[in-house]
Amino acid sequence: MTLDPTALPRLLQLCSPALPVGAYAYSQGLENAVERGWVRDEASAGQWILGLLDHTLRWLDLPVFARLYAAWGEDDPTALRRWNARLYAAREAMELQDEDRHLGAALARLLADLGMTEAEPWRSQSRVCFATLFSLAAARWRIPLREAATGYAWTWTENQVTAATRLIPLGQTASQRLLVAAGPIITTTVDAGLALPDDEIGAAAPGLALAGALHETQYSRLFRS
Repeated sequence: MTLDPTALPRLLQLCSPALPVGAYAYSQGLENAVERGWVRDEASAGQWILGLLDHTLRWLDLPVFARLYAAWGEDDPTALRRWNARLYAAREAMELQDEDRHLGAALARLLADLGMTEAEPWRSQSRVCFATLFSLAAARWRIPLREAATGYAWTWTENQVTAATRLIPLGQTASQRLLVAAGPIITTTVDAGLALPDDEIGAAAPGLALAGALHETQYSRLFRS
């Protein structure tokens, strides 16, 4: 499948910071990493964000995203539940699970309100992942898998850079340098993630897990996670 010109605006809509799912409220533990001095400037922010792209999205989110996308295309509810549950279970801290559930449920409500009836049952799921609903929108709006996965990875990266901009803080030019640096890494990460076989799916990011868990009791916070 090639990207139809009519599907491009839908991909941009999914990736837009204006998408009303509340992603701006989450930092994925980055706030605690800044609090502890693990991330303190442009260079360390790049190491944290681009490192997670390679160590987490490449080995977990993106290959699971591909299987969710295929399950929507094949109308396979069993596969959808299995891969959604696996991704949710792989989140290593309560706050990371809460974030996935809140973003996933918010996107489910939005898609259902836009007339995508398949999203309706996911509005009230206690364990729903953002990738599950993002892949539904991509499949139904006929966005090809590779472009959809690239958009998913870009959305995650942009949100992390935005959080770093507020927390460190970074200047706008430094933030743009990080996004420029992320471009080729997203491309290679997507290629590798989509090619990963089932038995190699899985990621370990101890720093992310610690930051997410420690953030739960951080005294002063800008972000929910």
